[in-house]
Amino acid sequence: MADIITLLPDSIANQIAAGEVIQRPASAVKELLENAVDAGATSIKLIIADAGKSLITVIDNGKGMSETDARMAFERHATSKIKKIDDLFTIKTMGFRGEALASIAAVAQVTLKTKRQDDEVGTLIEVENSQVIKQEPCACNVGTTITMKNLFFNVPARRNFLKSNAAELKHIIDEFIRVAMSFPEIFFSLTSNEQQVFHLETGSIKQRVLQILGNHYNAKLVAVNEQTDYMNIFGFVGKPEAAKKTRGDQYFFINNRFIKSAYLNHAVNSAFDNMLAKDSFPSYVLFIDLDPSQIDINVHPTKQEIKFEDEKIVYAFVQAAVKHALAQFSIAPSLDFTLNAEIQSLDAVAKPFTTAKKEATTTSPIFKTFTGKHQAHKIEPNEKSELSHWKDFFTKKETTTEQVIEQKTITQDPSLLHSLPKFANTYIQIHNTYIIAANNNGFMLVHQQHAHERVLYEKYTAQSHSKQPATQKSLFPITLSLATADAILLEDLLPEIIAIGYQIEPFGNNTFIIQGIPADITAGNEKHSIELLLEQFKHFSSEIKYSKREKIVRCLSRQHAIKAGTYLTQKEMQVLIESLFMCSTPNITPTGHPTYIEYKENYLASLFGKV
Repeated sequence: MADIITLLPDSIANQIAAGEVIQRPASAVKELLENAVDAGATSIKLIIADAGKSLITVIDNGKGMSETDARMAFERHATSKIKKIDDLFTIKTMGFRGEALASIAAVAQVTLKTKRQDDEVGTLIEVENSQVIKQEPCACNVGTTITMKNLFFNVPARRNFLKSNAAELKHIIDEFIRVAMSFPEIFFSLTSNEQQVFHLETGSIKQRVLQILGNHYNAKLVAVNEQTDYMNIFGFVGKPEAAKKTRGDQYFFINNRFIKSAYLNHAVNSAFDNMLAKDSFPSYVLFIDLDPSQIDINVHPTKQEIKFEDEKIVYAFVQAAVKHALAQFSIAPSLDFTLNAEIQSLDAVAKPFTTAKKEATTTSPIFKTFTGKHQAHKIEPNEKSELSHWKDFFTKKETTTEQVIEQKTITQDPSLLHSLPKFANTYIQIHNTYIIAANNNGFMLVHQQHAHERVLYEKYTAQSHSKQPATQKSLFPITLSLATADAILLEDLLPEIIAIGYQIEPFGNNTFIIQGIPADITAGNEKHSIELLLEQFKHFSSEIKYSKREKIVRCLSRQHAIKAGTYLTQKEMQVLIESLFMCSTPNITPTGHPTYIEYKENYLASLFGKV
């Protein structure tokens, strides 16, 4: 029989290798930016078109390459970073595998221009489908300019798996931020479809963080800076009030390399102890300097997952450093019991309070006024007084939870009420979270937050398909400023958000004008509502089975549902339960969690041995 094992052609082998390294345009952006950093550049410009699908260009002013090096850079496993096996354990550069340019050239049309400081002319190389089709001298600036066009032009199946331009642009921005955040001493810019998205001047780490995350973080950051012989940690953590409902602005860097580590993230969370709500996550940008021999970064093609020689030491160090920073900057509330010297010298403080003074004070009318009913404004009742209802006249009537539920219920035909389960008139709320509703067949245990989430989901779904969604106009337009990445995301989501009832218009420079909000959302909370919506939408980014509108509806219903721990009156519980059973699917939330559990009478009897 003939032999069946053969060597793969280089073109196929290169495409297989490229599949590990270049998964989307953002993957190529990451590799090219890291190469520019390793080249010693002080200025790096990224230019993209169609979210990197048709064009990605990186221009740096680094040291450039010779003609031979420029040609060798496109060979597989060609690198200037490793000479011997021991170098793998002392890596201090961003790239080292020698696969980036070879992988890019296997799935795109690539043009490279490069020139060293002492060279009279530069080198131009064009590569397509891993084949060099042109190599010649050229005039160019010192440094390297690499352009890749038509990503996956020769692998249409891979190209079909790419997401929308907005989604791919978000991934590119994420990778850009991760590199730019690490090197504040380097100028970075990002231009998309001829519009500048980022222009990051050189400066301190804090300046770079604020450039990227937004100036609203300026008063919300706490500096972290601890140094030991084993490792150093520096950067910033957000104060508790900067915490978000999803894992948003969280960045960990080991030796300037962005990493993902649930282990270290847990260390930061634990440092906040009881300062955050259980469903909130802290913001942080933390850099760890550690001997490269203590880590292994060669465990994943993206180099974003690493292993520590002793992860317990790193965990304890991170936790202690963050705790120390929070304590040092007096994040925990404290009271100052010291008195000013001038106050201490007053007679009221310095001289003793005699018995005679005490009697004179306690019998005075002013003392009785303040202590009689524990209020300074107490007015004794008088039969002739016409002020008996003065408080009712001036007191503002606040919106009750019942009204909130009624405002947010689904508009249904009242005739549907006849199909609702017959409940007793009295409801029992347990732990301000669960509602016991008794009926003729036993009782139901309702989770109030899950129930309200289902009610809102069906309401918002119906509203999103309405030609004229109910909107309440803002008396005064509200200006919303966002970080660049969030502004791009919001602009992409505007058609879907407007369909639900928001009225928002772009105002330029990452700002938006909020003219109106859905009719059932409490006014005065517009900014937070949009910011939280964006954070929750990012949480759904990996769910490819949902449309943008479906994600937004789910986010809004979760955001505005009455939370566990909220006290409800009898009327509020009644409105909620009636609204729940008017839904088309009352038994589960949009994510599949039960809204109630039913306990039938025969089951209850069996629990007590009575069948």
